[in-house]
Amino acid sequence: MPRPPKCPAWTMSLRRQSTMYRAQISALVLGVGGFGALVAATASNEWRVTTRASSVITATWVYQGLWMNCAGNALGSFHCRPHFTIFKVEGYIQACRGLMIAAVSLGFFGSIIALFGMKCTKVGGSEKAKAKIAFLAGIVFVLSGLCSMTGCSLYANKITTEFFDPLFIDQKYELGAALFIGWSGASLCIIGGVIFCFSIYESNKTPRMGYAYNGPTSVVSSRTKYHGGGDVKASNPSKQFDKNAYV
Repeated sequence: MPRPPKCPAWTMSLRRQSTMYRAQISALVLGVGGFGALVAATASNEWRVTTRASSVITATWVYQGLWMNCAGNALGSFHCRPHFTIFKVEGYIQACRGLMIAAVSLGFFGSIIALFGMKCTKVGGSEKAKAKIAFLAGIVFVLSGLCSMTGCSLYANKITTEFFDPLFIDQKYELGAALFIGWSGASLCIIGGVIFCFSIYESNKTPRMGYAYNGPTSVVSSRTKYHGGGDVKASNPSKQFDKNAYV
């Protein structure tokens, strides 16, 4: 029996579905990786650091974060103390705290929501419901990245303004490693969220299979197609003209 021909629309649909699976898995990996970077940046104490002295023995430096102020020297000893009261903390630090906490929270919920909206999982309901959930996860990831980007940029702007101000006489600081980690995590979250949103656009373009209705067929025509198009009357002439057929 000859093999039925492959339907090009069905093949294209499978390819798009496979591409969608890969895109959503990549988006989830980027989002979760960005969420981990945001957690590390929020907990880090190296948001701003002082320039180390040239002397190896007496070199000391200070690095500060959103929650603690730390000091260390070249001998390897360091000491950290937290901010004792929230009311004496500068306003931009409190704003960065709120933005980073919001970014971490949104990244956590975005990771959970994305699991329910992915095509490769069996939770989340119907296809339309999963598409809406995946789109919501993408929006949450983008908002998480924007919050982190805003908080890190606000903190970096304060550091650079004080560093290049000739009238500022207090201790000047440079950008710490936590700021770059926060920017990287924000970028990953934004890219992952955008991929989630565009994966829904790809799912809407997936064509639906259509079948043409040719009407009811008689028994004679079905037998004719089954036997290869031959005439039924010509195949069995003896049975049709038998004398007992009319009794």
